[in-house]
Amino acid sequence: MRLATLRTTSTGGDDSTVAVSTVAVRQDGDAFVEIDGYADLGQLFAQPDWRGIAAAANGAQHPVQGADLAPVVPNPSKVLCVGLNYASHIQEMGRDLPEYPTLFAKFAETLTGPYDDVELPDADPAIDWEAELTVVIGRKARRVSEADAGEYIAGYTVANDISMRSYQFRTKEWLQGKMWEASTPVGPVVVTTDEVAKDAAITTEVDGAQMQVGSIGDLVHGPEFLVSYISEIITLNPGDLILTGTTGGVGRARTPEVYITDGQTVTTRIEGIGELVNAARAQVSATAGA
Repeated sequence: MRLATLRTTSTGGDDSTVAVSTVAVRQDGDAFVEIDGYADLGQLFAQPDWRGIAAAANGAQHPVQGADLAPVVPNPSKVLCVGLNYASHIQEMGRDLPEYPTLFAKFAETLTGPYDDVELPDADPAIDWEAELTVVIGRKARRVSEADAGEYIAGYTVANDISMRSYQFRTKEWLQGKMWEASTPVGPVVVTTDEVAKDAAITTEVDGAQMQVGSIGDLVHGPEFLVSYISEIITLNPGDLILTGTTGGVGRARTPEVYITDGQTVTTRIEGIGELVNAARAQVSATAGA
């Protein structure tokens, strides 16, 4: 099953006011079917029988082509991220394989839609890409075993952990380079775990040039381990996101270093899930056009 959060618009009675809202949807081929009563997938996953509700939905339909999608979960209670979790990326950064995962957090304001433009802030000229398999939690999880952790995963989606490298490496803590407003595209859909191969390809292209190519089978700490490990520390709630790390090929590790520039399009893809397509736009000055 493939699920998403769709942005919808409605026009006021005088045709001059436009209201934007969202609705949870199920993808059936080339159509999205509304799951009535649920504004987004976070609300849906909070229901114990979310699978049955989604499967039975027969609301209004919308074409997949050209759909305006929001982040799959617009307001998760937590966005947790894993650094240096692919063997290929660890090696290119000159580090040893970790015994335990390196964790940091993002916030809901960091997330943006799978096809939204991404702003390149003036404050940091070194903006990098990071394709990431993302775990979406489907049940409240606290101190669950690795053997049982799969039962708490609703499915997987794609994220691009766009990173402001200059800020990231100002200190030993990475957070300030990872939490910029509307900098992390997530989507386009959540795919239930049975539909994603353990060795699915993960790639990034910038203006059609391949920058990252790997397999999610290269993960050092897999999704079930991460759910178990993190749930020992803190409760995971339905709709929470875990970005599992990126594969080799980031811009900072290249010689010379390569970063995203104004007008480029970054395409982040995981086989069996889908792709993010985001145009990079230079920050607009507050005085522009004045």
